[in-house]
This record gives sequence, C-alpha cells and structure tokens, in this order.
Amino acid sequence: MKLQSVGIKDFTCPVSIREKSGSHQQTVASISLRATMPHHVRESCASVFIQALNKHKKDMSARIFPALLAEVREQLQAEKAQLEMNFPYFIAKHAPVTGTASLMEYNCAFIGTINQQEDLLLSVSVPVTTLCPCSKEISSAGAHNQRAEVHLTVRPRKFIWLEDLISLVEGCGSCELYALLKRPDEKFVTEEAYARPMFVEDVVRMVSQKSLEHPDIDWFSVGVESFESIHKHSAYAFVDSDDLGA
Repeated sequence: MKLQSVGIKDFTCPVSIREKSGSHQQTVASISLRATMPHHVRESCASVFIQALNKHKKDMSARIFPALLAEVREQLQAEKAQLEMNFPYFIAKHAPVTGTASLMEYNCAFIGTINQQEDLLLSVSVPVTTLCPCSKEISSAGAHNQRAEVHLTVRPRKFIWLEDLISLVEGCGSCELYALLKRPDEKFVTEEAYARPMFVEDVVRMVSQKSLEHPDIDWFSVGVESFESIHKHSAYAFVDSDDLGA
C-alpha cells in the first residue's frame, strides 16, 4: 500500500543560522519531515533525515534547503519530500532614545518542498504595537493600544535575509516593539504609536503593499492578530497575494 506521507514530527535539534552580518547564530529548531515513498522502500526516513540534517546543521540558511531536500529525496527514493524548520531568531535592537541594547526574539521558519520542482517559503512572526483609531477619535485623552503579531510568509524569487523581512514588517505597525526600554524610550514609543493609529486591516494592507513592491518576493500571505487590551477577543485580518492578482 502506498502511503500519502510518512516522516517525523517536532524533532528538536540545535542548528546554526546564517545571519545577514556574516556571522552565525546558534538556536534550537523544531523540525518536521514528510516524504511520499514507494511501497517497496523500507529505508528508515528518520535515519536518512537525521544524517542529512547533521551534515548541514552548522551552516543553515534558506540556500541550504534545496540541497538538503534533494539529498533526502534521493536516498529515500521519494516522489516528494517536505521539510519544515521552526526556530527562534534573535536580533539586537537599540532603544529609540537612550540606545539601550537588547535582544528581540522572532519566530521564524523555513519550509521546503521538492518533487519535480523545488519550492521554498520563508516565514517570520513579528510583534508590533497597534493603536486603535476609533479610540483616539472618541477620547478626550489617550487611546487604547495593544500588542499585535504579524505573520508574513513569502515565496522568494531570489535569496532574502530574515532580517530584511522582519524590518519590512516592523515598519508597518503603529510602533516597533523593544525588549528593553527606559523611561525616555517609553515616552517615545507611546507617543509614536499615538501619532500612527492603525487597525489590523491597516497593518495587513501596508505589509501587503510593501511585499508587492519588493522585487524579490514572488508570492506572500500576511495575517495580523491584535491581542485586544479592552476586549476578551482578538482582532484579525489576512491577505493572500493570489487573491490580489499579484
């Protein structure tokens, strides 16, 4: 009997991710592999995958994925192989006024598929601040704001750094987030957000527009969830570029 797919799920492994600066960042990835294999193949997909991963884990980037997947597919004699790697990625940021340094964490993913053709997706989850335009309009003093999570997935035409995708998203909220702020910084970010009120729909539109204009992005989807500060529910918006005729 031919199975739709077999593989391993949520395999945890230390990996080294290539940074835009030229350095490497050590992190821990949760990895899943699926393969569509002929019924006569008895090779252990787990052992093949782990061997291939060990070969590449010291220098992992989106560039590595096609070779890694091709290697797995060939050894398993698989019709199709898919590998998904989720990992926390840290970027040093400086507070906007005092310049205080801190590390911001972003959840990222590489998702690769190979059959007759190769397909690679990059994904970043970026926290931002959103401030409610309605609240600002009706209030004589202040407005409610909240943290929102922007999830951007792209199919690149050419190589794109994770740092560049994260930067693209961070410019599309009411204000960026920082891991560490001192009082002058807090004043700046709250006033910055107040000056740039945005609904989740506004954030999705802005990220979509920047993605459409990016020369190296072929396809994208973007979802924004706002964890409302005065409601029990979240606000949410989503766009797939296929629906835009992109």
